[in-house]
This record gives sequence, C-alpha cells and structure tokens, in this order.
Amino acid sequence: MSEEQTSEHKQLSGGQRFWKEWRGFFLFLAIMIFFRVAIADWNHVPSGSMRPNLIEGDRIWVNKLAYDVKVPYTSIVLKKMSEPQRGDVVVFFAPNEARTRMVKRLIGLPGDKISLLDNVVTINGERLSYEGTALEPSDAVEIDIAQGFRHLEEALPGHPHTMMIRSNGRVARELRSFSQTVPEGHYLMLGDNRDQSRDSRVWGFVPHDRIIGRSSTVVMSLRTAKKFFLPRGNRFFLSLN
Repeated sequence: MSEEQTSEHKQLSGGQRFWKEWRGFFLFLAIMIFFRVAIADWNHVPSGSMRPNLIEGDRIWVNKLAYDVKVPYTSIVLKKMSEPQRGDVVVFFAPNEARTRMVKRLIGLPGDKISLLDNVVTINGERLSYEGTALEPSDAVEIDIAQGFRHLEEALPGHPHTMMIRSNGRVARELRSFSQTVPEGHYLMLGDNRDQSRDSRVWGFVPHDRIIGRSSTVVMSLRTAKKFFLPRGNRFFLSLN
C-alpha cells in the first residue's frame, strides 16, 4: 500500500474501512440470496415418499421460474411463464403447514375428475394402465424389493413414469381410495411411493400460489448419517422421469 493510500485509509472511519474491505463479499452474498429466493434453489429430500425416483438424501434442483416470476418472499406474480403440467415433479408449501416444503408428482389438473382405488388412478373416466418394470440394480432398488415393494410403470398421459406399491396390499385406510374433482386454481399431488406417501389424499389439493417450482434433476445425493453421509455417485446430475 502506497503512502497516499495509507493516508486515505487512516482518514476513513471504522465502518467505512469495514465496508470498503468487505463490500465485495456482501455483494456476492446478496446476489446468491436473491438467486435462491427468486430464481432457483435446491431442496433436500428427507423421506421416501417419492421412491424409487427420489430417495432419502437426494438434493434436487428447483426451477423457481418454471411457472411464474414472483416478487421475492411473496405469492405476487409478476409474469406467468407456463402452466404446471401433468407428470411434473413439483416442490410446494404444504397446504396445511405454513412453511413446510414438499415434493410430489402432479397428477390432477384443475377440472379433472380423479379417482384412485386399489392403486389404480382414473382420470376423467380413463383408467391408467400399469406394467411391471425392472429398474437398474442399486442399493435403493434392492431395499425396495427386500421390503416387499413392486416397481410399476404408470402410464400417466404425456408423462409415463415409474412408481411403486406394496406387494402385500397393506395400506393405511386414508390412502386406499379417493374420488374428487380438482377445483379451479388447484392441483392434485401424489407421491410415487403410492402406499407410503401423505399427499392430496390426506391434506387436499394444492393451490397454485403454494407452488415453489419444478424439479427435473437430482443435483447430488448423500447416504444417511448411519452411512457417514457418503456420496451416491450414480445419482449426481440424474434426470428425473
């Protein structure tokens, strides 16, 4: 530092010196906070309600601009980008809990008549078809099979995907059957792990203004604390179906 710079530095107050030295860091921090609040974020998957597509320990990318541009920290929409589509993996605030984030698959659009009986979904009178499918071997798939689950291909219109059900048919009563019409401005969300997911069958439809964004990628995945949070390399940047 030159003598001129040293003299100038001494003339600054403590607060001014602090700001001059750290303003780059705070600017970077502000940009990152804005990016996460308004543009994109990632979400930790804490439960197995979306198995086999999402498993405990996954970190998924959330595109907050997929449907709407909103004023940060509000539900005020500045610009509509697109409408949620059937089959989207959606991150949203639970209808019955103020700030609890959830991730489920969008099954029912506004106006749809949806019914579910014995794990068969019917949309506007059309029953979905289901076929057994063999997934690529992994620890998670082996655990599912060992615990008595079956993996099926659910032929959701426009977005067929893998889901799973219990082979023994033991399901909580509140998850066994469902039949309602989706209200305007709301969506019906179900977990891919159909027999172990608390979803729209339990807490109802999701209003549009509770939606945070859409996910299409697992950014990274870490095993549970019992396995020392070791990474699952095969799930890094994994596309969701």
